[in-house]
Amino acid sequence: MKNEITLEDVLACRERRAKLQIKLLQTYHSPLVSFTMNIAGPVKTSPLIKRAFDLGAQMLEKALPSGSVLYKEITEADTGYEAMYAVTENAGQVKEICLSIEASSSIGRLFDLDVIDQGGTKLDRSSARGCIVCGAHGRACAAARLHSVKQLQAKTTEILNEFFLDFDKEQVGRLASMCLVDEVNTTPKPGLVDQNNSGSHADMDLESFLKSAAALKPYFKDCFSIGNKTAAESRSVTFAQLKAAGILAEETMYRTTGGVNTHKGVIYSLGILCGAIGRLWMPERPFAATEQLFKEASLLAQDAARADFAHADGKTAGERLYLKYNITGIRGQVCDGFPALRELALPVFQNALEEGLDQNEAGVLTLLHLIAQVEDTNLYHRGGESGAAFAKDYARRLLWQNRLPKEEELLSMDREFIKRSLSPGGCADLLALTYFVSSLSKGMV
Repeated sequence: MKNEITLEDVLACRERRAKLQIKLLQTYHSPLVSFTMNIAGPVKTSPLIKRAFDLGAQMLEKALPSGSVLYKEITEADTGYEAMYAVTENAGQVKEICLSIEASSSIGRLFDLDVIDQGGTKLDRSSARGCIVCGAHGRACAAARLHSVKQLQAKTTEILNEFFLDFDKEQVGRLASMCLVDEVNTTPKPGLVDQNNSGSHADMDLESFLKSAAALKPYFKDCFSIGNKTAAESRSVTFAQLKAAGILAEETMYRTTGGVNTHKGVIYSLGILCGAIGRLWMPERPFAATEQLFKEASLLAQDAARADFAHADGKTAGERLYLKYNITGIRGQVCDGFPALRELALPVFQNALEEGLDQNEAGVLTLLHLIAQVEDTNLYHRGGESGAAFAKDYARRLLWQNRLPKEEELLSMDREFIKRSLSPGGCADLLALTYFVSSLSKGMV
C-alpha cells in the first residue's frame, strides 16, 4: 500500500530541509539549489514520480556549468524525493537556469527548483506559476481551493504519462538510429563498410550508411508509436502497421542512398523491436526486460514469418536460400526470439566490456563470434555454401588462436573477405541490434 503522509510529516520535512540549508550555507558560503516535486495529496512517491525526479536532477546537473557543484545530497522518503546542491555560480544566474528548466517542457511544471543565495534568502520568481489544472495565472486557484486533490492528482498523472510517452518515443528513435551509426563505425570489420574502407561493397561507403541511419530515425519513432497505439489490439494488427511503415522506410532508404541497400534487414528486425517496446511501454518503466522484449517481438512476427516460409516459392533471394539450405535469416531470428542475441552476441559484448574493452573492441569481438556461429544469408548469397563455410572457419580459427585477435589479424581477414567478395551483412545487423539492446538501459531514464 502507498504510504500517505500527514501534516506533521510535511512540517518535519521542511524543518529538516531548513537545517540542512543552514549547515550547507555555513560550510560552503555559496548558493544552494533545493529540488523537490510539486505533487498534490498525501502520497508523494511512486515509481513514476521517481522517474520524473531523476530526470529533473539530470536536467539540472547538465544545465549547471561543469564543475560548479560543490555538494549534492539526494533524499528519498515518504514525504517525497529531494535533492540539495551547493553550487559555485552566481545565485541569480542559477535561478535563471532553474526557471528555464521549469519552463522547458510540460514536466517542468511539476519541478520545484528553489535557489537560496549565500545570505540564506530564497530568490522569488518574477511571476507566480499558472494553475496546474486550468492554467489560470497566479495563485487564485490554490488559495480558493478551486480544484480537488483528486483533480490535481489526475492532472499530474496525465502530465507525466503524456510527457514520458513522447520522451521515450524520441529516445527509442535516437538510440535506434545511433546503433546503426555505431555499427558502421566499428572498425575493422571484415568484408564490411567501416572507417577503413567499403569492404566488399563497391556501391556503398561510410557516408551512405550514416545518411541512411539519420533518415531512418523517424521510422523507428513511428514503430514505437505504432506498437503503443495498437497495444490493446491483436499483434497481427500491430505487425500489419509495422510492415506498412517498413515498406515506406525502405523507400526512404533507397532515396537517401541513391538506390543502395544499406539497412533493409535491420529495417525489419529493429523496426519490430521498436514496435515491441511500444506495445510493452509503461510510463514508469521505459522498456521491458530484455527477455520480455524478445518474446514480444517474436510473437509479433511469428505468424507472418511462418506463412512466408510455408509459401516460399523461390522468387526472392531469401526464399531461394531457405529452400536450398533451410536458412531462415533475420526473419527466423526474430521469429525465434533472437537466439543469436540472447545466447551469443549480448553475453560476448557485455563480458568484453566488463573485462575492460572499449565499445569498438567489444563490437569487433562480438562480430567475430557472430560470423563464427551464425548462418548469415548474405554470406551464402555472395559466396555460396563454400564461401559461408570459409568465413565461419576463418573466424573460428582466429578466435581459437587468440581470444582477442590483434588488429593486423583482423585486417588480413578483411583483405581475404574482400578478395572473395564476402560480406557478413546479417552479422553486422545483429551487431547493430546488440548495440541497441545494450544501450536501452543506459540511454533511457
